[in-house]
Amino acid sequence: MKIENTKAQMRKGVLEYCILSVLKDKDAYVAEILDTLKDAKLLVVEGTIYPLLTRLKNAGLLNYRWEESTSGPPRKYYGLTETGKIFLNELSTTWDELQTAVTVVTTTKTEKK
Repeated sequence: MKIENTKAQMRKGVLEYCILSVLKDKDAYVAEILDTLKDAKLLVVEGTIYPLLTRLKNAGLLNYRWEESTSGPPRKYYGLTETGKIFLNELSTTWDELQTAVTVVTTTKTEKK
């Protein structure tokens, strides 16, 4: 088994949650979303993010609007819908529970008495 495959699967598993989190406070276009994810060391390429954004939009979690740009073609800005905000809150709770559980399992414990 190759470690890179496992690492990639772990990243993919949290990507949806991370994208929704990026859009929590403000709308963003794809390049901004990608930059935020890359700054966090989540290795994501455009070919991965576009289908995911479409799936999230089709699920009613995101909407988008076109905005003119002074430095090129219009940009598509994505934002959370009300349903998306509720979904993100539920994912945040699940993430906190999962993170706690993983920490408990992976943290070295002193010998049980």
